[in-house]
Amino acid sequence: VSDARSHRKKPQEPESSTKFAYYLLSLSWAPDFCALPAGDKDPRECGKGRKVGFIVHGLWPQGETTRGPERCGRASPVGQETIRVMLNYIPTESLIQHEWANHGTCSGLGTADYFAAIRKARDSVKIPQEFEAPAQDMHMAPGQIASKFAAANPKFPKGAFRVSCQNGALQEVRICFNKDLTARDCGASAGMCRMDEMLVRHVQ
Repeated sequence: VSDARSHRKKPQEPESSTKFAYYLLSLSWAPDFCALPAGDKDPRECGKGRKVGFIVHGLWPQGETTRGPERCGRASPVGQETIRVMLNYIPTESLIQHEWANHGTCSGLGTADYFAAIRKARDSVKIPQEFEAPAQDMHMAPGQIASKFAAANPKFPKGAFRVSCQNGALQEVRICFNKDLTARDCGASAGMCRMDEMLVRHVQ
């Protein structure tokens, strides 16, 4: 897969078994991905005037303190009807196929149920108003971003939100769920940006 997200650093080392503790829903900040020199910049995500903010990167099985298992079996191609529905959440066919092969095969779910779980998890999260379509760059502390998500989602534990960064800018917001897709505090494996302040790029 040529999508640069497949090479993004994830916390800790992988577990060897398909057992996992919880799910991590990764919401990628599209303006950051689109600013990177590498990767497939599909116009559906990075085109001028699209004003794309957070997109679903994936739903990852995680260990409590370690990165979860990956590529747990042969991955049949995701069907066209599932792709059609998922393009409302994940912007490219290649990323949909990649997420199923790398992470979905470790969920213990079939293709349809795995992608239904992604939709259910994402639909349960309200994006704070500041991140809907910012027209100007912002500078925020990682904890400030996590707090804004917690305030917008008061039924979630405050510890359910983590923020990742790269090159001094917002990369992802990560939200943690139990296997039944109820929100939970994140484990150490979810990581957290340690910068005092980061750039939040405006939408294109």
